[in-house]
Amino acid sequence: MNFPILSSLILLPVIGALFLFFTKDKEGNNLTAKYVSLFTTIVNFLISIYLWISFEQSTSSFQFIEDREWINGFINYKVGVDGISILFIILTTFITPLCIISVNNTIKVRLRDFLIAILIMESFMIGVFCALDLVVFYLFFEAGLIPMFLIIGIWGGPKRVYSAFKFFLYTLLGSVLMLVAIISIYWISGTTDVMKLYELGIDAKYQNLLWLAFFSSFAVKTPMWPVHTWLPDAHVEAPTAGSVLLAAILLKMAGYGFIRFSLGLFPIASEIFTPLIYTLSVIAIVFTSLIALMQEDMKKLIAYSSVAHMGFVTLGIFTIQQQGIEGSIIQMISHGLVSAALFLCVGVVYDRMHSRLISSYGGIVTIIPKYSVLFMLFTLAALGLPGTSGFIGEFLILMGAFKDNFLVAVIASLGVILGAAYMLWLYKRVVFGKLINTDLTKMVDLNKSEYFILTCLAVPTLFFGFYPDPLINTIEVSVNDLINTYNSNLIKK
Repeated sequence: MNFPILSSLILLPVIGALFLFFTKDKEGNNLTAKYVSLFTTIVNFLISIYLWISFEQSTSSFQFIEDREWINGFINYKVGVDGISILFIILTTFITPLCIISVNNTIKVRLRDFLIAILIMESFMIGVFCALDLVVFYLFFEAGLIPMFLIIGIWGGPKRVYSAFKFFLYTLLGSVLMLVAIISIYWISGTTDVMKLYELGIDAKYQNLLWLAFFSSFAVKTPMWPVHTWLPDAHVEAPTAGSVLLAAILLKMAGYGFIRFSLGLFPIASEIFTPLIYTLSVIAIVFTSLIALMQEDMKKLIAYSSVAHMGFVTLGIFTIQQQGIEGSIIQMISHGLVSAALFLCVGVVYDRMHSRLISSYGGIVTIIPKYSVLFMLFTLAALGLPGTSGFIGEFLILMGAFKDNFLVAVIASLGVILGAAYMLWLYKRVVFGKLINTDLTKMVDLNKSEYFILTCLAVPTLFFGFYPDPLINTIEVSVNDLINTYNSNLIKK
C-alpha cells in the first residue's frame, strides 16, 4: 500500500489547526471553528477505522511502515503500527471528536484557540503510538506537553497556572534522562531505529542505566506512586475536555512506552527491576484507593482512581504473561473510555451548579434520571463489574499476576474491593440520599450533545465487556511475539 495512511493521521489535525489559525469568524461566532475541527477529527477517526480493517492480525510484524531520511540521515522519520499500537491510535481518534463536541458547554472564551490546541494535541498523540524511531518518539512524546500546558494554564480553574507549571515541570524533568538515554543508545548501537534495535539487542552492561532513564519519564507520566501528585492538581484545574484527554490518552502513552521500549529494548533490566515495579504498583493500587475514599472533590476522586487503575496496568505489563500484558492493554483502552466518561459526567453537573464538591449534591436521581443511569453505568465499569470492559482488563491482569507472583496478586486484589468502595460511595452521595440542596431542583437533564457523547462512550464500554474478541484478536499475536522475544533474550544472557 503506497498511500501514507499514518502520516495522514498525524498531519490531518495539523492541517485543520492551521486552517483555523488563518481564518476568523465574526466576533462571538465560532461556528466555523467548531465545524472545521469536528469534521477534521471525524475524518481522522474514519481513517483509523479503515486502518484497523486493513490491518493483518495474523502477523506480529509492523505494518503500514513509512521510512524517510530526516536530518541528513542521522534520524529517520519512521512510523508503523503493530497489534499493540493500533488500538491506541483508534482510542485517540475516537475520544478527540467527543472532546470537540463537549466544548460547546464548557469553553466560553477563545474557543478557536482551544480547538487549535486540541487538534495539535491529537497529532502529537497519534505520532507517539506510530513512531518507530526513538528520536521521533521522544519529539512527539514531549511535544504533547505544550498544548496540554496551554489548555490547563489558559482555560483551567483558579489555580490553573500553578497546576500547569507543576504538570509541565514534573513531566519534562522526568523526560530529560530519557533524552540522554536515547543519545547513549545511538552511540552504543549506531541507530535509533526501533526495529533495528530489536534485532541487534542492547548490551546487557548498559541496560540497567538505560532502563532507569526511560523509567524516570514513563513513571511520571503513568503516573506511578510517589511521582503522581501532579495528576490530581492537573485534573482539578483542567477544563473538562483537557481532563478527558489527559486521563484517556496521555496516561496511556507511558503504559505503551513500558511495553514498546522497557520490555522490548531492555529485557534483562526489566527482569531485574520487576520487583520494584510490583512494589510501586501495589502501593499505587492500595494507597491511592484509600486516598480516593477521603476525597470531597469529584474530579480529585476520579483522578486518584486513575492512579490506582494505572497501577494495575504497570503490574500486568511486568508479569510478562500473555494474560497480564493483554489485560493491561485492554485495561488502558477501557480506562480511556470510562475515565473520559466520568470526567464528562462531572463536567455535566459542574456546568449546571458550578461546584465539584460531593457535598453539594445528593438526591438528584429523580431530577436528572438519564444522567443518573449513564453515570451509574460508568461507575460500575470503573469498579470492574462483569459485563463491562473494566472487568475484562482487571480479570486478565490478576490472572497474569497470580501466575507470576501469588502474594502480589492477592494484595493487588484489594484494589478491586477498594475501587468498589470509593466509586459506590461517590455515586451514593451524589445521586441518592436526601435532596438537601434545593438549588438542585433547577437542574435540567442531559441535552442532546451530552447524551450523544455519553452514549458513544457507553456502547463500546458494554460491547467490549461482553465481547472483547476484537481487542484480543488484534493484540494477541504481537503480545505473544513480544513475550517470546523477551524470553529468548533472557536465555541468551
